[in-house]
Amino acid sequence: MFDKILIANRGEIALRIIRTCRELGVKTLAIYSEADEQSLHVQLADEAICIGSAPASESYLRADRIFSAAELGNVDAIHPGYGFLSENPVFAEQCLDCKINFIGPSPEVIRQMGNKAYAKDMAKKAKVPIVPGSEGAIENENEALKVAESIGFPIIIKAVAGGGGKGMRLVHNSVSFSKEFNVARAEAEKNFGNGMVYIEKFVEDPRHIEIQIVADKHGKVLHLGERDCSIQRRYQKIIEEAPSPFLDNNLREKIGDAAVRLAKQCGYENVGTIEFLVDKQSNFYFMEMNTRIQVEHGVTEEVTGIDLIDLQLRIAAGEKIPFDQKNVKFIRHAIECRINAEDPERNFTPCPGEIILYYAPGGNGIRVDSHVYGGYRIPQYYDSMIGKLIATGNTREIAINRMSRALGEYIIRGVSTTIPFTKAIMSDIDFRAGHVTTKFIEEFMKRSNHGV
Repeated sequence: MFDKILIANRGEIALRIIRTCRELGVKTLAIYSEADEQSLHVQLADEAICIGSAPASESYLRADRIFSAAELGNVDAIHPGYGFLSENPVFAEQCLDCKINFIGPSPEVIRQMGNKAYAKDMAKKAKVPIVPGSEGAIENENEALKVAESIGFPIIIKAVAGGGGKGMRLVHNSVSFSKEFNVARAEAEKNFGNGMVYIEKFVEDPRHIEIQIVADKHGKVLHLGERDCSIQRRYQKIIEEAPSPFLDNNLREKIGDAAVRLAKQCGYENVGTIEFLVDKQSNFYFMEMNTRIQVEHGVTEEVTGIDLIDLQLRIAAGEKIPFDQKNVKFIRHAIECRINAEDPERNFTPCPGEIILYYAPGGNGIRVDSHVYGGYRIPQYYDSMIGKLIATGNTREIAINRMSRALGEYIIRGVSTTIPFTKAIMSDIDFRAGHVTTKFIEEFMKRSNHGV
């Protein structure tokens, strides 16, 4: 096991990593920007080094400053968390060049699976179903239109190097195709420095199902079940749960096996997630692979009883996964609500500012992963997530009721949050019945008269 690791991230994920490291006896070095001086991860790490001013471009995205901190702290590994540099193959390569262990997959796999066209090709080789679409990236508009017409509208244009809904455009007919194609390319270039896009058939009213993968350096690859991430807004997840209320055991086994095949095909190591769309007829299609820990990893931890950060560290240190697929049991139902400093009544506008009162819920089956406290000032420079509230129960109904109760106890004053919005969803008839697709939020807001 490692002696000391640097956490190249901030907020709740940095705090989450620190907690597992402390249980394992691993020392931690936190890095932080000037805006995060009072953040909990800075206060609870064994050591902390300021690496720059508030903007991420001058701190958390500055690999040179991170490696300077790593040298000063004499660390033997770096955990990238999620976001920032976590899926940057150059950063992973620099870690290896500096003889520092990168807690994640190899730079080659990050690079390859981050390219959606390549990932799609890997899926085909692994005999994993894919959504009909273009064979790789398309730069020529006329060629792109021919592909769109051949597979039939509606289609979706996606950035090859994209994520988080950037460089993504839904097109319903050939009339609007030219405009949306060029907008998608411009967005992709602006956000990822790569304007290449590809085209897929748009699967209408699907569920968004992701499979948690773990793979060690000794050839063992397992899945830890699914998470249903269908409740999302503009491709950003709001509520996640496991197991999915839609999947039966047969479909669960098929998707899990497909994910394992793909992970083996690309030579994956460490923790990762493979995302699928599932249509009304239970057909499933590969979407993409996330080569890092996910925001919603806690849902899987609560359902399986497996600490994924612990697994990440052990795998990166060369240890074998200490269990087999047959040992993975799904013992409870878990639901996660992302609590963001946003105002749903004003189109989810971010609401940075000082938290003047903070009270987190508790009780049986409740977990809160958060880095904030009373008196903490939420910076304007980063993601608006305050934390994650997870409720578990022996049944889905118990988990929902617990979540509703916990949201009613969650008190945050000084900034607007998504707490009332997610609490309203817990009472929604369709949600409680498990009748959700990726259009759920759009339909919910219409029938509940939430402002946008």
